[in-house]
Amino acid sequence: MADKTLYQKKIRLGDGLLKGSIYAAAALTFTVLLGLMGYLLVRGLPHISWGFLSHTYSETDPQQNGILPMLLNTLYVVGITVLIAGPVGIASAVYLTQYAKQGRFVAIVRFAAEVLSGIPSILFGLFGYTVFCQLLRLGTSLLAGCLTMALCVLPTLIRTTEEALLSVPRLYTQGAMALGAGKLRVILGILLPNAMPGILTALVLTMGRIVGESAALLFTAGMSYGMPRGVFSHAMESGRTLTLHLYQTAREAATPDAMNVAFGTAAVLLILIFLLNRIAWLLGKVLKKGES
Repeated sequence: MADKTLYQKKIRLGDGLLKGSIYAAAALTFTVLLGLMGYLLVRGLPHISWGFLSHTYSETDPQQNGILPMLLNTLYVVGITVLIAGPVGIASAVYLTQYAKQGRFVAIVRFAAEVLSGIPSILFGLFGYTVFCQLLRLGTSLLAGCLTMALCVLPTLIRTTEEALLSVPRLYTQGAMALGAGKLRVILGILLPNAMPGILTALVLTMGRIVGESAALLFTAGMSYGMPRGVFSHAMESGRTLTLHLYQTAREAATPDAMNVAFGTAAVLLILIFLLNRIAWLLGKVLKKGES
């Protein structure tokens, strides 16, 4: 009896230590995240104004320190990349989960996607520069940057969407097919709507990766800071995103104003990522309401 009581005390002690370690790790992560975001916002928010968001930028004129061209370029790259990678990634995930025969081929594809998602983005940038900029003669342009970023985010998008599709109970699809519904109708009417919150999460992760990317775009999109001259023609022009602008201003910060621009750009990046997450969350909430 004494041995049993001692054993139970050891178990409770071990559970308490494990629980304390988990709470400590969570608190440390939250503290570091809060400290990083707080530091950037405290340093950056005072330099954000309407002029900062709506004016152009010049490396020779200190009075022109706006980020409007870079903000438009970032939204442009995010939009075009999602339009390219989104349908391809979702269709690939549907094929792997619903049509492909589960075997060696699917295992190889999944393994390749996991490996590609861990490759440094600078290697994608080198590949994009060689293939899109030189071989396909797109030059240093936003289109080349979007195509490169599509390759960058596609593995993560496929794997995350695949997990979202697999999380849908098979009884839903099996019941619909038992009632006579075709496979395509089941996928479009039952599988994808039920997996939509997970798919939106995948798209949010994709957009966050695009907004925060610098190495791949440095090789392909270029560093031009001029205003876009057209919606479609701008795809063939060079342009720097907010992340590239942050890198450039911080790297060549010869004056305090340059660092102020860098911190202001960092604060705008944080706010932009937060807004993208909130929009996706609201979209998921609306879709869930529509289903119910």
